[in-house]
Amino acid sequence: MEFNYKQLTFAREYRKYSQTELASRIPGLSQSNLSKFEKGLDTLSNDLIEKIIDFLDFPKEFFQQHIPSMVENAEYRRRATITKGDRLDIEYSIRFISHLIDQMSNAIEWPDLKLKAIDIEDGFSPVSIAKLIRKQFKLKNGEPVKNIFSIIEQSGIIIYELDANEKFDGVSFQTENGFPLIIVNSNFSNDRKRFTLAHELGHLVMHVLTENPISEYRNKEKEADQFASEFLMPEDGIRNSLLNLKLSYLADLKSYWLTSMGAIIRKAKDLHCISADKYKYLNIELSRRGWKKNEPVHVFIDSPKLFSVGYKLHKNDLEYSDEELSKAFRVPTDVVKRYYNLPRGESKLRVVI
Repeated sequence: MEFNYKQLTFAREYRKYSQTELASRIPGLSQSNLSKFEKGLDTLSNDLIEKIIDFLDFPKEFFQQHIPSMVENAEYRRRATITKGDRLDIEYSIRFISHLIDQMSNAIEWPDLKLKAIDIEDGFSPVSIAKLIRKQFKLKNGEPVKNIFSIIEQSGIIIYELDANEKFDGVSFQTENGFPLIIVNSNFSNDRKRFTLAHELGHLVMHVLTENPISEYRNKEKEADQFASEFLMPEDGIRNSLLNLKLSYLADLKSYWLTSMGAIIRKAKDLHCISADKYKYLNIELSRRGWKKNEPVHVFIDSPKLFSVGYKLHKNDLEYSDEELSKAFRVPTDVVKRYYNLPRGESKLRVVI
């Protein structure tokens, strides 16, 4: 049978088995032979392959395709302390979500991308690019970004909230079929989600969608942070509120701009509205009050809709069961149930078959 050996590594690690653990559960399979097979250096009998497929509970068709590894090419932010197991779960989740989006595109029409890449090396800065994007979104200088999920998705970018380890922030890239995608951690506070969304939007506009090579000397993370800060808190709208910033002002500012107190303090420093000593003092106060980990004031955020609406169209309009989607998309049924277990939204998608 046709068999892509790289997909076996995918399935094994997704099920959280080491080569030794899997070999111990398959009669006649050794860790050495499995290792060579996963490297493309050896073959396995059809009988052994059938046993592996049955044990891992993946459809045969999964191993006859190639789900590309998008993570290594994506602007993926995570802290160094994340465990290998958590990292692999996040990375395989990202690949599955990307695959499901591409598979759904065979039957539904995702929105056209309305944003274009803007190259910093053409004389723009992250701040000026953020201002241009705000204008495209018809946001006024003194106006916060209220429905951030909605306005980004309306521009043709699909967003997915992933239930992930706290060490994961977000990722942005294009799927194999070219659909721009942002994935963010669903477990963060709304203000942190907002900054992550804006950060990843900056990556897409400045780094991912561009066809020009990006200099290795550029600090893409810093550029994305600068973009996010200006996108969420435009200088012309917030500057006067940051002059002589006091701790007592932060709650009201957070409630209006829908960003974290920490981000507001950093914005005041970057705009030279406060001194370095005042910046240090305010951050010490945040730490002393426990606000670095858990800030007061809950801010509003909306929800992404495109992915869940795509699933709803397949279930209701096209009348697919989860088992039929599993077969059509060539993934296990539990994968379909895991990544489609989302709140149902409403959005303007249409069936194209």
